Amino acid sequence: MKKYKWGILTAGKMSAKFVKALRLLDKAELYAVAARDEARAKAFAGEYGFRKFYSDYESLAKDPDVDIIYIASPHSHHFDHAMLCLRNRKAVLCEKAFSLNSREAEQIIDEAHRQKTFLMEALWPPFQPMYRKTLAILKSGEPGKLLHLDARFGFQPPYDPADRKFNISLGGGSLLDIGIYPVNDVLYFMGMPDSVTAKALFTESGTEHTINIIFEYKDGRMATVHSSFRTMAGIGCTLYCEKGNLVFSRARDMSQRLGVAMNGMEAREESLIPDGMGYHFEAAEVMKCLDEGRIESVIVPHSHTLNLMKLLDIVRKSAGIVFPGRD
Repeated sequence: MKKYKWGILTAGKMSAKFVKALRLLDKAELYAVAARDEARAKAFAGEYGFRKFYSDYESLAKDPDVDIIYIASPHSHHFDHAMLCLRNRKAVLCEKAFSLNSREAEQIIDEAHRQKTFLMEALWPPFQPMYRKTLAILKSGEPGKLLHLDARFGFQPPYDPADRKFNISLGGGSLLDIGIYPVNDVLYFMGMPDSVTAKALFTESGTEHTINIIFEYKDGRMATVHSSFRTMAGIGCTLYCEKGNLVFSRARDMSQRLGVAMNGMEAREESLIPDGMGYHFEAAEVMKCLDEGRIESVIVPHSHTLNLMKLLDIVRKSAGIVFPGRD
């Protein structure tokens, strides 16, 4: 069994969550971590058992023994960090939002193809058992045609203009941080819409704290999305179909629940608390693809990532969300 040496780019909270899941996989070796602060990198390496640590990202990317690099820097830095890793022929698993806009996403994907090197967006939902089961039920035809989708993600972090979530220079705002999930629900289950209308409310720092979006399709289908740092809307997606409804939801601990309510039938429900908060599914897919010599995943292919970024661009334009110097 081939084992893969993983490098972790940044030593923050998201990286810690991912590494805890990575430990569940026998094929994954915790090899190196990099952070801008050497003491932080050293502490992270010691806590999680990495063999090496670096105080700069270039050293990690140039380490000849690193096979895969997981990128968990702020959205605003994903372009530079992904390009750095790909140009050094490292397989890349890059956190969402993949980039700040579709133009950057396209350049990253082009570089992966140029280098013949694996690249995937670390998009959590498509790998989760309940999410995949929802798609399977839809494809089975049991619920009939999907007519309307309503998705949401809302919680109430304290406002701090220096925090990544509210810092416009770091790609802050609810849309790219949490709104990307319900927007992905729309794309994943319904495809690209024909028209988009969005309304955003903004903080003093210029980031949007709340956005409501309507997606419309020429065949009459519709989807609505709510993303907010001001409401306790929770995390979920309801699919209204001809013969019944499907409800997929999750909690902050990544526990998942799928409810199926077909017309005239007793409702049924399944729930799951995945090991490693479900992040190990993404890591396992990366290594499976490398075993098979692939440069992209069939679960989250490059085309899906690019379409998602294009859709987010359309939403931002409709809502008046601008990243100065990057749009």
